[in-house]
Amino acid sequence: MTKAETKKRIERLKALISRHRYLYHVLNRAEISDAALDSLKHELYQLEQKYPEFITMDSPTQRVGGKPLKEFKKVSHKIPMLSIEDVFSKKELEDWENYLKRLIQHIPEYFAELKIDGFAVTLIYKNGILLCGATRGNGRIGEDVTQNLKTIESIPLKLLLSAKNSGGQASTIFEKLKIPDLVEVRGEVYMEKKDFEKLNKQSEKQGKPTYANPRNLAAGSIRQLDSKLAAFRPLKFLAYDIVTNLGQKKHSEEHQFLPLLGFKTNKGKVCKNLNEVNEYWREVAKKRDRLPFQIDGLVVNVNNNALFQKLGVAGKSPRGARAFKFSPKQATTVIKDIKIQIGRTGAITPVAVLEPIEVGGTTISRATLHNNDQIKRLGVKIGDTVLIERAGDVIPAVVKVFVELRPGKTREFQMPKVCLACGHKLSKPKLEKIWRCPNPRCSARRREFLEYFVSKKAFDIDGLGPKIINQLLEKNLISDASDIFTLKSGDLIPLEKFAEKRAENLIISIEKSKEISLTKFIFSLGIRHVGEETAIDLANYFNCLAGLSNAQKQELEKIPEIGSVVAQSIFNWFRSERNQKFIKDLIKAGVRPVKCREAAIPLKAGLFNRVKNKKFVLTGELDTMARDKAKEKIRFLGGKPSNSVSKNTDYLVVGKDPGAKKFNQAKKLEVKVINEKQFLKMVVPPVVV
Repeated sequence: MTKAETKKRIERLKALISRHRYLYHVLNRAEISDAALDSLKHELYQLEQKYPEFITMDSPTQRVGGKPLKEFKKVSHKIPMLSIEDVFSKKELEDWENYLKRLIQHIPEYFAELKIDGFAVTLIYKNGILLCGATRGNGRIGEDVTQNLKTIESIPLKLLLSAKNSGGQASTIFEKLKIPDLVEVRGEVYMEKKDFEKLNKQSEKQGKPTYANPRNLAAGSIRQLDSKLAAFRPLKFLAYDIVTNLGQKKHSEEHQFLPLLGFKTNKGKVCKNLNEVNEYWREVAKKRDRLPFQIDGLVVNVNNNALFQKLGVAGKSPRGARAFKFSPKQATTVIKDIKIQIGRTGAITPVAVLEPIEVGGTTISRATLHNNDQIKRLGVKIGDTVLIERAGDVIPAVVKVFVELRPGKTREFQMPKVCLACGHKLSKPKLEKIWRCPNPRCSARRREFLEYFVSKKAFDIDGLGPKIINQLLEKNLISDASDIFTLKSGDLIPLEKFAEKRAENLIISIEKSKEISLTKFIFSLGIRHVGEETAIDLANYFNCLAGLSNAQKQELEKIPEIGSVVAQSIFNWFRSERNQKFIKDLIKAGVRPVKCREAAIPLKAGLFNRVKNKKFVLTGELDTMARDKAKEKIRFLGGKPSNSVSKNTDYLVVGKDPGAKKFNQAKKLEVKVINEKQFLKMVVPPVVV
């Protein structure tokens, strides 16, 4: 064959192999044997070796990567990968619908689909070719695992971008669509039950440890730095969402379009009301064990995409979706003892010490009893045989006592009247079920708070773990969190296993942590009811610590997602003399809470004036920063980032591969369009020489 003929042969082989991949992995059909397909792949490989200039990223021979990676790169999700709030009963599902009715004044149409117990990833295609695949991570930033995902045969390296292989209405609609340069698809990496069992048997024969469940194995495989390890495991992919707007009006349409792009998906069901959702849930529950993969329930979405977007997000979950879980996994065991756990806010939680038992693939030896009222309601005694329930990744709980199995010798649990750590009398407000140690100087509370204070979501002080905190407290080197920032390397050297170098490294880590974002600083204070999302809302609203410190309850209640109880908690915290002194001590020790890192740089008033109260919309990729960082800069300077163009928009910032819809809307409404260079002049302070 001539070189030109070889190139044509390679293109035809790639198309044929891709077609048979689609038939097998998407349509569950096989027109040729595995041996025949292997033969085609082998011919393709031989031709590419002869003419390497014809090797492309979408070639089936490129599924297994080259050298192992040293580390995974971070990937910012343009649209966060949110978690979905769980419900476990028809009543909870009805409560959710009533909540939606209050927001939108009508009952929406739903789309229910199988909730695969897998590992969530997102795939980005550029000009139809797989460009990047990433993990969920913290929802905003994940890890680039493209090399591993390319080894999964059911993930197309090239989108079909054609509806020729399918008929029906979806095909007709699809052919009229204009596919953008960038297409993002999300789904679950999973392993079928039979493949998981086979792998475990092989491991047993080889004397290697077995795996707890298919999900953990799938997740572990995708997070291997060597893609060849992932390639040897029979992983599969099931798509459930097209993030990119291809013209789909409903979520159910995305499940019609996904196979046309080359993805396997589950059909799901459009449900007019919750009765239909419940019927489908019962239907799936009956055949759950017969499915080839593990599922733990249904995902129920508001089907109308525009309405789903309008409902927005509460905390870390979309308001328009719920995970309707099956009954949590359960097991029985014996309570050996009941101990008390004292939290950072003084909450007293009784914890059952158990005979170790495996629940849902994990061995547990502790389970929460929640509070004293729960113990009385269940009639729990030390020595009882109990039913343990573990729902997802939440803390296991005792849900039932088998009185019939109660032995002759059991002991009743007595809630102590005083704190076991400090001896202070416990208290329980009238409207609450939880007993608390009200002593802010309680040693147990202090230890729990310090661990929370230095954690990753707070000050993130590398090298300062629970054991070192205990040593610092025992040696009286610190009495509260502000003392951490006054430590010197000489203070640390006498501690157990502390050499000079380790002491210096910890001091460097402490020094680095002194400049902290306002969001993390607010979170680190441990204000009751204030989690990560609320901390972000407070930081974005007030822009400075002084504004938050002096805020009245009425002003706090104006912030979306902050109700009366949370507002009162924040207001009370900042009115405490002890807490005011704590903040002053932190500032005195060199802690600098800033809205973003640029806050530490002197800024000219003009920089604020150009951005303050201006509304910005971003489209496309920026070369110099992630979109979240750009939004952070806008907020810091008093501006308002938004996701959609309207008549109130002041600027549309255009990066690489911008969305045509936003650009056209901006032109129509005569919104000022600026490029990245112009945007940077507005938000980045001049260099001070």
